[in-house]
Amino acid sequence: MKVPKIQTVCGFGCGSSLMLRMNVEKIAKEHNYEIEAFCGDVGSCCANQCDVIFISEELADRIKDRAQVPVVAIKNFMNKKEVEEKTLAYLEENCK
Repeated sequence: MKVPKIQTVCGFGCGSSLMLRMNVEKIAKEHNYEIEAFCGDVGSCCANQCDVIFISEELADRIKDRAQVPVVAIKNFMNKKEVEEKTLAYLEENCK
């Protein structure tokens, strides 16, 4: 099985995307999924090679038309339940 490459994205690629990446990694580990995650910024994220982009709802509209991979929009990065639901939904569908 291929290890999914997940890009977490925020405005500059070093603040909230790092927090989101760490949460996604923790969720994957807790549910026995192997992933590769990295941070990106909204300006260059579509040029980075990945399998999916996790991004805030506010920024998702800026990349949806350019992204070559699925875009998972998250309303609130601080909402652990939302992040877990969306992460697991992606992993369960794509990592069988």
